[in-house]
Amino acid sequence: MYDFANSGYTTVVLTAVFNAYFVGVVAGNAPWATLAWTGALAVSSGLIIVTAPLLGAYADAHAAKKRLLLATTAGCITFTAGLAAVGRGDVALGVALVILSSYCFGTGENLIAAFLPEIADGEALGRVSGWGWSLGYFGGLVALGACLVYVQWAEARGAEAAEFVPGTMLITAAIFAAASLPTFLFLRERAQPVAQAGEIVRGTLARLGETLSNARRYRDLWRFLVCVVFYQAGIQTVVVLAAVYAQQVMGFDTRDTLMLILVVNVTAAAGAFAFGQIQDRLGHVPTLVLTLIGWLIAVVLAWMTQGVALFWVVANLVGVCLGSSQSAGRALVGYLSPPARTAEFFGLWGLAVKLSSILGPITYGVVTWMTGGNHRLAMLATGIFFVVGIVILAGLDVKRGRGAALEVSRP
Repeated sequence: MYDFANSGYTTVVLTAVFNAYFVGVVAGNAPWATLAWTGALAVSSGLIIVTAPLLGAYADAHAAKKRLLLATTAGCITFTAGLAAVGRGDVALGVALVILSSYCFGTGENLIAAFLPEIADGEALGRVSGWGWSLGYFGGLVALGACLVYVQWAEARGAEAAEFVPGTMLITAAIFAAASLPTFLFLRERAQPVAQAGEIVRGTLARLGETLSNARRYRDLWRFLVCVVFYQAGIQTVVVLAAVYAQQVMGFDTRDTLMLILVVNVTAAAGAFAFGQIQDRLGHVPTLVLTLIGWLIAVVLAWMTQGVALFWVVANLVGVCLGSSQSAGRALVGYLSPPARTAEFFGLWGLAVKLSSILGPITYGVVTWMTGGNHRLAMLATGIFFVVGIVILAGLDVKRGRGAALEVSRP
């Protein structure tokens, strides 16, 4: 249900509505507008990089995942609602609220992922992660569908984007708040605290230091985290710039973009569910390699396509690859993590994802800036990240990595 709840934020704010609104309306299509958007997300990701390992270690040591999750959820909901106040020319306010809301979202994403190994055993992680991602895309559909109904109503009355986009931010925040309630009412924290209340800083740093000093034990996990940085750089680029690409290159308006993302969410949900079943049978690495090849094909086709019909095909291929790769990556981190340190390693996973959130979108923004707004070339450059991810993934030994994780957990 938390995957269902928080997906509205990524779908509406980062992927379908506010990103294109920021570039086209708030920043007035200035040459630096795309770079300013990607820069705001980079700052948010940088903050998560600094804090995620420490928060993860603290959450494990003090059994505080649920308490921290509540705080980050409240923050994301509040700052998302605040985006409703951002209008034409309010670049500084928009950047500040995007940084804060994205930080709370990303931190909460790490914390909820750390519950996965508590509620599913090793052989079912792919399946359960797939269920969550699949339900999450339906959550994105609900939020996006509600926004689409509101946008169509507003446009029928002659309203422009500057008048109706703020309302979509309030709708998104309200759905996030309502749908997250089951998590805080019913989810139980099964971990037990292993540190004293007064050891917050010293105990957290000591725990993190112990993990880093024993890094060689987890070499396959660390290898995968490096792999995550690269392939997620490509994914994050497509996620946060999909609406910008659709409007700037393919000529979509706000309603067309909302319809596109609605359909993509359906295929993403199907991809997450289907590949979640496949992953536990086919294996973690083969499943992920298959999805990354799909991503590479989608990026090349997006660069080539001139017609709207083929672009819709590409978008749905992206949807299938998006759901499957995100679910598979989360499950593999859980499979390779020592059971007693899940929040810590999911914090490091979050660090890798957020580092990729800087690397990928900033690369795209710099390419568009240096080429005078050539979004096609920027999209093609994104494919390099998927190639590097496949190469690194080829050397991963999942069986050895799982054995190391279980060995650390034994007395």
